[in-house]
Amino acid sequence: MSTPNILIAEDDAVLREVYMKKFTIGGFKIRAVKDGQEAIAEIEKEKPDLAILDLNMPVLDGFAVLERFPRAQRTFPIIVLSNFGDTKNKERGMGLGADDFFIKSEMTIKTLLEKVMTLLKAKDMWQK
Repeated sequence: MSTPNILIAEDDAVLREVYMKKFTIGGFKIRAVKDGQEAIAEIEKEKPDLAILDLNMPVLDGFAVLERFPRAQRTFPIIVLSNFGDTKNKERGMGLGADDFFIKSEMTIKTLLEKVMTLLKAKDMWQK
């Protein structure tokens, strides 16, 4: 079984670095980008096994990425991260096909890592 390939789209450089370190230590192959346009380019270059997608990013936001890769047309799950806890953003993200939604201030890296492993296990991609 190959190492799962995770794409992280996060415009905050500090958070992006934290995610990269934690997921690398967790045994994942990581690609990280800083905006939605880069996320789309990376997905088109090589489909990830899972994507972690910030909603509020420059150039193109996370909603644009979800619209470009609807659930019915993609082979990988997407976890959405947001700074905003309002129901409208969550409903829109889930409606566009996000597999899960986390409010950054209410989650831990451990919780995010556990959700990633759960989704990959469901795809038969993780056995730790």
